[in-house]
Amino acid sequence: MTQAKEYLCDVLIIGSGAAGLSLALQLADKASVLVLSKGPLREGSTLYAQGGIAAVFDENDSIASHVDDTLVAGAGLCDEAAVQFTAGNAKAAMEWLIAQGVPFDQYKDEDGSLKYHLTREGGHSHRRILHAADATGQAVQITLVDQVKNHPNIQLLENYNAIDLINGRKIGREPKRCYGAYVWNKDAAKVELVRARFIALATGGASKVYLYTSNPDVASGDGIAMAWRAGCRVANMEFNQFHPTSLYHPDAPNFLITEAMRGEGAYLKRPDGSRFMPDFDERAELAPRDIVARAIDYEMKRLGANCVYLDISHKPKDFVIEHFPTIYAKCLSVGIDITRQPIPVVPAAHYTCGGVMTNLNGQTDISNLYAIGEVAYTGLHGANRMASNSLLECVVFAQAAASHILAQLDSSSELPLLPPWDDSRVNDSDEEVVITHNWHELRLFMWDYVGIVRTNKRLERALHRVELLQREIQEYYSHFRVSHNLLELRNLVQVAELIIRCALQRKESRGLHYNLDYPDTQPHSKPTVLKPNTSV
Repeated sequence: MTQAKEYLCDVLIIGSGAAGLSLALQLADKASVLVLSKGPLREGSTLYAQGGIAAVFDENDSIASHVDDTLVAGAGLCDEAAVQFTAGNAKAAMEWLIAQGVPFDQYKDEDGSLKYHLTREGGHSHRRILHAADATGQAVQITLVDQVKNHPNIQLLENYNAIDLINGRKIGREPKRCYGAYVWNKDAAKVELVRARFIALATGGASKVYLYTSNPDVASGDGIAMAWRAGCRVANMEFNQFHPTSLYHPDAPNFLITEAMRGEGAYLKRPDGSRFMPDFDERAELAPRDIVARAIDYEMKRLGANCVYLDISHKPKDFVIEHFPTIYAKCLSVGIDITRQPIPVVPAAHYTCGGVMTNLNGQTDISNLYAIGEVAYTGLHGANRMASNSLLECVVFAQAAASHILAQLDSSSELPLLPPWDDSRVNDSDEEVVITHNWHELRLFMWDYVGIVRTNKRLERALHRVELLQREIQEYYSHFRVSHNLLELRNLVQVAELIIRCALQRKESRGLHYNLDYPDTQPHSKPTVLKPNTSV
């Protein structure tokens, strides 16, 4: 048995995006905070968020309108209290970000006063999107990283994977309490131990479970899987948001082609050059995101095609370059001149609307364990996330969780000693190819069977395949030393099972979940809640 390096802190935050760093900064004046970052500190979904953050700053807008728009987008499955809470706290959350130095775009009005420039996005009835050009997430991430690096009470551990939470079941104490976590130091290739009075999961979503995703590599559902293993309920995992048009090219993964291109007249075409969107909707390429994604998925499956094509080459060259300079440059870098050629595109998994169940303080079913951001199910998004509510949720619930943790800080009990990681009976593996093969198999069958369009038969096949993979991976995990890829694969397979089981339970089509066997919506729909068996 190897003696693990050990850390001690008031609050362990697993994840370093907008949610995790906002929470760290709001705690650090009064608590010792350790932030675990799976990769480099700036890497994560926040960095790649192009849009903005929704909040009522316009005098012609109202919180009630923001609430109504969110409820409509959520297709009848939002928790209204969570929506009211989020929209009601949005402006204060944005003012906090502004105070940290986030450079949201401003302009001078007629009398020379500076005001924040607000845009309008799909689903919103007013201009209420604060933004920093078309790279809001990057502005937020860079600002928060600079702040946490300069705070003396925040310790940062980069290139660390969390392996598992340590709850009371493992040490003969209260099972509904966590005392720390085992973590994998990727650079040293060693397991280490963190003891903490409070733990917050801010690990983002699980879109890497799909073959095509707009998310960075770190989005492998780690927090959801760890919380489930520790005894937390999860909800609404069947609702995965897919962006219709992601560039299909091996040298440019995860690159989105904005919907604005279709708004400016681009056509979606089959490999033979014929348009197909008029066959699906009278609005053709301007139909809503979910309809376009389903149409592309249908054509790809029907034709056995690897992709479809988005073509704006019929527009003047100067017009294309002026309106889409970033896309033009990116595509040109991989040999595609969008002024002369169509762009190969596929839909891509984009956002996980479900997650670990929490209350309005970010609390999970375990008393000192919190979940905030995309990892959590708060009830805000329902069956479909409205644009620019995601970064908002990160900051609003970071503030709520910070207040709740600080109120308990003085009364929390001393931490017990925790058992070190036991690797005395495992071996080094020379079978990395097994992990790679299972990885590809999982993401492929999730894309084919549990993607944009589902059927009962596809879901049942997927469940059978995932159960086989789980047994194989658990045997592998039990016998060999951990590695980055093994830890991610273990979590992805667990999250895949949760997505499939939620999808099988929903006997309707609603929002982002579309099942050909149940094409209609049910009149009295509820969230899909899964409860773990924690008796072992």
